[in-house]
Amino acid sequence: MAGIEKVGFAGLGIMGGPMARNLREAGFELSVYTRTHEKAERFAAEHGATAAAAPAEAAAEADAFITMVPDAPEVEEVLSGALETLPEAALVVDMSTTSPTASRAIAELAAPRDYVEAPVSGSKPKAEDGTLTIFAGGEPAAFDRARPLFDAMGERIVHVGPLGHGQMAKLLTNTMGAVNAAVLAEAVRTAKAAGLDEDAFLEVAAGSAGASAMLNLKGRPMFEETWEPVLFKLEHMLKDLRHTLAEARALGIELQLPALAERFYARAAEASHSEDDFAAVYTGFD
Repeated sequence: MAGIEKVGFAGLGIMGGPMARNLREAGFELSVYTRTHEKAERFAAEHGATAAAAPAEAAAEADAFITMVPDAPEVEEVLSGALETLPEAALVVDMSTTSPTASRAIAELAAPRDYVEAPVSGSKPKAEDGTLTIFAGGEPAAFDRARPLFDAMGERIVHVGPLGHGQMAKLLTNTMGAVNAAVLAEAVRTAKAAGLDEDAFLEVAAGSAGASAMLNLKGRPMFEETWEPVLFKLEHMLKDLRHTLAEARALGIELQLPALAERFYARAAEASHSEDDFAAVYTGFD
């Protein structure tokens, strides 16, 4: 089967924009679609891509079509349009974080085309420098077809297993981060109430048993109560928590700590922090 040269890419958000840019810089011919057409036109002008007015336009004659959008409903909406023109020999790659159940339904929608789920981790900085972790699920042959695309966007690229396993692994790791951020928020709230010096606390915590990537990323924003969504929106973390809880429940497992964390993210969302960085879970405590 011939290699991939022309790629349709849907979604130019915090993560999708840098990922698409890296594909273009790797030499792939790129047609991009996003709901705000002016954003697609700006991207195309800056990076030598083509701006598509609709998913079907981005998918026409493409060798591969990639989606990087918020959740399964958006994937299905975009892909339904793209399939009007996407050749049956093309590869479909969904890099959004959805759920194993949703991913299997998307694969059925894409059939008979090869399909790979490939959610990512690393947030905006790693999307920008092409060092994302990619959790791939699907048939080995489809993964092999997609590998040149992944090499342009990621550094740690793992074929986790069959369809559904990539999404499950991503949900579980995001859930671990969400719980970590919630307990960090309570620690920071308590440290502030006790009058601890911010710099001193963050320095000693970084060398303690409580050290973590989450501490390094979100400790200071929590102290300063700044919620600019530079990495990952709270509404997306809440979505992933809820997907994890539902998938675990379907396996007969009631997750305790994620269920508790979900309450605090939900409270923060209800307090108008959905569009803020997920560090705003800090606001979800009484």
